[in-house]
Amino acid sequence: MALSDDDSNELDETKENAKESAESAFDPVSEPVVLAAAASVAFSWYLYYMKGDKVHGLFVGLWAPTLLGAANYFKNLRVTEKLDAGLSFQ
Repeated sequence: MALSDDDSNELDETKENAKESAESAFDPVSEPVVLAAAASVAFSWYLYYMKGDKVHGLFVGLWAPTLLGAANYFKNLRVTEKLDAGLSFQ
């Protein structure tokens, strides 16, 4: 089954939009969660090595993957909602 010209144009537009979204999806400077994760790693190193407080250093070091995981979850949730809204069949 061949695509009509309208379907082909719509498919091309969708591919372009997906490409633009993928290119602008991650900007580490503008993502406050990435900055917070980096700060927590630096702070954990300070606590662990400079202060000698290994327990708190390890605890703070675990904030980074937790923050990044939560941010990833919410970002994927937004993408899924957009896909569901755009792919609704009537």
